[in-house]
Amino acid sequence: MSFSVIRNIATSSLMATSVQVSLTSSNIANADVEGYTRKIATQVATSTAGVGAGTTITGITSKVDKYLVKALVESISVLGAAETKANYADRLQSLFGQTFGGDETGTGTSLGNTLASLETALTNLAATPEGESLQAAVVDQFEAAAIQLRETSRSVQDLRAEADGSIEAVISDVNAALEEISSLNKQIIAAQARGDSTADLDDRRNTALQTVADKMNVSYFTNSAGVMYVYSASGSPLVDSSAHQLSYESVGAVTSSTVFNAITVDGKDITASITSGEIGALIEQRDNLLPAVQDELDELAAKLIGAINAVHNQGTSLPPSSTLTGTKVVDAADALSATGTVRIAVVNEDGTLASYSDLDLTAYATVGDLASAIDGLAGVSAHFDASGHLVVGADASGTGIAINEMTSAVGAGGQGMSSFFGLNDLLTGTNATDINVRADLLATPGLLSSSQLSGAATLTVGSQVVTSGNATIANGLYDTLTDTHAFSAAGRLGSTSTSFSSYAADIISDVAAISQGAETGHKTAEGAQSTLADSLASQAGVNIDEETARLSELEDLYSVATQIIAALNDMFDALLQAARTA
Repeated sequence: MSFSVIRNIATSSLMATSVQVSLTSSNIANADVEGYTRKIATQVATSTAGVGAGTTITGITSKVDKYLVKALVESISVLGAAETKANYADRLQSLFGQTFGGDETGTGTSLGNTLASLETALTNLAATPEGESLQAAVVDQFEAAAIQLRETSRSVQDLRAEADGSIEAVISDVNAALEEISSLNKQIIAAQARGDSTADLDDRRNTALQTVADKMNVSYFTNSAGVMYVYSASGSPLVDSSAHQLSYESVGAVTSSTVFNAITVDGKDITASITSGEIGALIEQRDNLLPAVQDELDELAAKLIGAINAVHNQGTSLPPSSTLTGTKVVDAADALSATGTVRIAVVNEDGTLASYSDLDLTAYATVGDLASAIDGLAGVSAHFDASGHLVVGADASGTGIAINEMTSAVGAGGQGMSSFFGLNDLLTGTNATDINVRADLLATPGLLSSSQLSGAATLTVGSQVVTSGNATIANGLYDTLTDTHAFSAAGRLGSTSTSFSSYAADIISDVAAISQGAETGHKTAEGAQSTLADSLASQAGVNIDEETARLSELEDLYSVATQIIAALNDMFDALLQAARTA
């Protein structure tokens, strides 16, 4: 073998080893960089006319199992959704307070605890109905329950608004990642045309793909030219020859009736196809889970409002209120479907009778007819205010209006007359969003129905018809609060018959189940993703110990090649010297 062949072999070995050393050093330096995979230089032997001529590096690649990468991408979408669900579930559960030990009394702060405190306040009032402080305590407890329902409802809607705003923000991240994939596609094509390695570009593109997958579920493939195509689950292209931007605009303030905008790509609505990743979970929270909890709260509030008002309208305060204003919006021309008798009395401040009348409701065809009849009673006036509420008042100073619903049954629900019009409602509103204690009751708790107009067959002017110490209404409110009521299916809860406290506990249990399920799902998804990530790291990641040992071997090879070249140089020098002296 000639000196030149030996020199060529040694030189090629030196150059190849130099590349290998550089590549191994790069692997070690980038071992902790997210998405980086171990780079391998493909080194092959060369020959000339069948004679070995050294080695050369033909390419730099990374060994990545595409099926493992696909599984990892899918697991990242699942984990992205699970993390978001767990976060929202934990925050949702915190809205409902603690069932015990949540305040300085150690009695808890949950809605069930609040209703239990209301039961206690009503028990105390029933024992002493005339107690002004006890009446105020009952009003305060009703207000506490109303505030808790309103605030919880508001917080649920705030979570929905936050989820909606997060969708818009996360979509910006998706669009940036899609643009990066498209840009890297072009760079990979250019690198291939130059004959350069695309391994690092592939790593960066896979990282960008995983960013997209963390936010939404997608499908993808890489064609023979090395170009990656990305699609939404519904098949809309997100990256092909260019990136296709997702469009979304959040709505800002959110209520239970808010209609949200669509997520679109090239004008096509893809909202329903996004079922995983962070965006998928945000959509689920905003459109399904949180509204379900709101429905449960609304069912509780609506039943509470109706049941409590039905009892409160059967009573009167002492002294009676000078004016009763209904909460139901009606029109004078509305047909009146009613049976039975209602008693309306003008009562002095001490509870003695000034005047009264029993009205046969079957005699009136319309709501206006009934209002006219009431307006025609001695000492009584009646009209409809600008909002369509029936207003009944006492004409003389120092007198008030007391109503005994007697046998009256109005409307399809067969409500008592006062209850139908909401003349003496304790609670206002229709659901958890707007439930409240009647404003004048909050200002003057003494207007609470703590007594009842006499239902005797006949009454005598000047006689005591409203008495202090009548516990009928207080007992009725307590019984209604603790009795069984029929709740319709709402949210995730089926129809049931139970008490208000028990239904509140059911809501809290449902929220706890949501939180537990989300936590379990998160741990499961985290474990699955971690397993796949570890598998990929084992197969294509950098093992620093192995790379360090490899670097030591390469340095030895480099040293040997250097020594061979040095020996050849010495031999050439010796030959030249011999030739000069010959």
